[in-house]
Order: sequence, then structure tokens, then C-alpha cells
Amino acid sequence: MARAARRSLAAVITVALALLQVASAGSWLRQFTTDGTVRTGYDASRQKVVMLNLDRSSGAAGLNSKQQFLYGEFSFEMKLIRGNSAGTVTCFYLSSGTDHWRDEIDMEFMGNSSGQPVVLNTNVWANGDGKKEHQFDLWFDPSADYHIYTIIWNPTNILFKVDNVFIRSFKRYADLAYPSSKPMTLHATLWDGSYWATEKGKVPIDWNNAPFVVSYRSFYANTCVTGGACHAGRDGWMSRRLDAAEWGTVRWAERNYMRYNYCTDGWRFPNGLPAECSRK
Repeated sequence: MARAARRSLAAVITVALALLQVASAGSWLRQFTTDGTVRTGYDASRQKVVMLNLDRSSGAAGLNSKQQFLYGEFSFEMKLIRGNSAGTVTCFYLSSGTDHWRDEIDMEFMGNSSGQPVVLNTNVWANGDGKKEHQFDLWFDPSADYHIYTIIWNPTNILFKVDNVFIRSFKRYADLAYPSSKPMTLHATLWDGSYWATEKGKVPIDWNNAPFVVSYRSFYANTCVTGGACHAGRDGWMSRRLDAAEWGTVRWAERNYMRYNYCTDGWRFPNGLPAECSRK
């Protein structure tokens, strides 16, 4: 980042380290505002959980962080919808807003017809430029138990991880747009994506299966937040990159479970693939 840009950014936003790892769902839920039907309850081990509920009358449900972040590591321990979840979308994402120039980092779980794999869509937006999806079939049943889904966002790259398996690295290039200056709010949402989610909209929600429920057992965030000084590099997330073994898990996921890669979609980009697709 150029020196002038660093000065400009410092004038706009200061940041502070936040370490938010709590055992009680009731405790971490206080870090969020809620939309729609959000309840608390207990799992089979009597651990408290937060549940997003979707039915025809209640509409979408969601959690929205009270703080905004500029870089960090974020994880939710989630159990997705049981049975036929076709047409639903469960999201875990960061966003700077809803304007045409927004930055955004997405993990979106697209519902399935019973017995079919759940598709995880990862995407990155920078200054309103998106269409950078990598999609994977999850290699386990995400409704049978809780799994940990993680986004690491730093000035060098954006990393996506499922449990202990890294599945994607989105690298920063000096001459290309990258989320680096706009503080973002963290969201966890459940909504009706019938027009898009399952088989490109061919299978809509069957409301006879409602209510659809997604459960969250824990939340972790080690981040820079608006309001103070950021202790960059603590716990390694600020400088985190993949090592050779972790690149191996990315290649494993791409080879065995990748459903879509925007860098191979010539139909979508008839004038040429995005510039980062030809770089190492």
C-alpha cells in the first residue's frame, strides 16, 4: 500500500484488537443485533446454542455484528438444516454495506434436496467487483453435526477453511482491487434463495418442511475493530499465508469437490477471464 494511502486510511479509521472467544452462546450473542426469528436453546450435550429460524411467515433471520472490522480471523461452529433444505441459503459473510462499491467476503451454503451434497459458495467483492466464486460440494453431512467454518482476512490474502482444511486462498495483487480500506460488518443469515440456490433455481423451497433451522454453537473472532490501535500480527492471523501442506489441502478440495471455478468460465467472461486468473 502506498504511503499516502496508508496515511489516508489512518485518518479515516483506527482499529483495536478484539479477542472474542466465549463458551456461552448467550455471551457471544450479545455481540450481535438480530433480525427475524432468532432463538436460543440447547444441543444434545446440553450446550447452549443460537438458532436462526426460517418459515413462510417469519421471513429471513440473521445476526449482525455491532462492531465493524478491518481484517481478522472469524469462525462460526454451525450445524445446517436437516433434511430437504432446497432453496435455502445459509450465509456467513463480511460486508461494508449494500452500495455498488461495497467490499464483501462470503461463505454461502446453498440448500440441497435430501441426499444431495450441500454446495459451499465462496466469493470476494472489492469496490463492487465480484463474480469470483469458487464452489465446493461439502464432503460430509453438515446437518448431522457441528463443523467450524473460518474466514481469515489480512492485507495479503483471504483464506477459507472448513474445520482444519483450507479450501481456498484469494491473493492480493498490487494492481487489482482487494478489500483493504472499508470496515466491514459480520453477518450470519438464513433466507429464501429459491431463485438461485439449488440447481440454479430449479428447485425452490418446500414450505411444508418449515421451519428451517440453522444452529450456531460457538463464535470466535480475533480481529481489528474500529476505535483504537491494532496490534497487527498477534496470534499470526495478520500475516497468515498457506504453507505447502495447506496448499495441498486446497488442491485436494479443488480436485475432488470443486463444482465451479470462475477462472474457467469463459461464457461468463467473453472478453477474457479476470486478470488474477492468469497469475500464480
